[in-house]
Amino acid sequence: MEITFLGTNGWYDTATGNTTCVLVETEKEYIILDAGNGFYKIGRYIKTEKPIYIFLSHFHLDHIIGLHILNKFNFSQGIDVYGPQGLRKYLYTLINKPYSVPIKKLKTKIRLCEINKNRKFPLDMESKELKHSTICYGYRFYLGNRIISYCTDTGLCKNLFLLAQGADLLITECSFEMGQESPEWPHLNPQQAARLAKEAETKRLALLHFDADRYRSFQKRKEAQKIAQKIFKNTVSAIDGLRLRA
Repeated sequence: MEITFLGTNGWYDTATGNTTCVLVETEKEYIILDAGNGFYKIGRYIKTEKPIYIFLSHFHLDHIIGLHILNKFNFSQGIDVYGPQGLRKYLYTLINKPYSVPIKKLKTKIRLCEINKNRKFPLDMESKELKHSTICYGYRFYLGNRIISYCTDTGLCKNLFLLAQGADLLITECSFEMGQESPEWPHLNPQQAARLAKEAETKRLALLHFDADRYRSFQKRKEAQKIAQKIFKNTVSAIDGLRLRA
């Protein structure tokens, strides 16, 4: 299994990277986690006709804006898109005139699947609502003998811990700098992310979704990594193009 970070910024693109998008490739499928501006790179890696799944955490633009270039691709297997309730309404607005080529006219068939309590997933996985300014889901995937957890745009909460518990790789956010917090706009700082990984007994921690206004250089990301490593040694600050094996 290979995890490729296609976008690692939060909020907007800068010289340090595109907005959030992560590709997980297994022997059986491609899993895309959020679709920020890094989404345009998926064509570099999707080369076979395995199923393609997109899991959106929420509808803030830095997590869905990349979908406006879907017409670039022609995947014969189509793409299944999962996300919170409102998925159909919001994506039929965004991927439509006058903003983009309408969903029904794309070369790739797009199937929209709103998450609710009755939703059955095509993978062995869980989803739970996180703590954010709007409805936002985190995901936990059981892929072979590995657990990959993806939890971005959240403050500390019980569901975050449950999704992270015992994961082989926890991918979570680092929007805030050391010591920063905001109850009105919940996000994590490097110490919180590291403590979470330690308390949840995860094996590896990858930080992403670095707020573009706070983390203006790769050096700032390295500083966050060092702070986190003092608490949880097996931490890496992701950059666009980073590839990890799990």
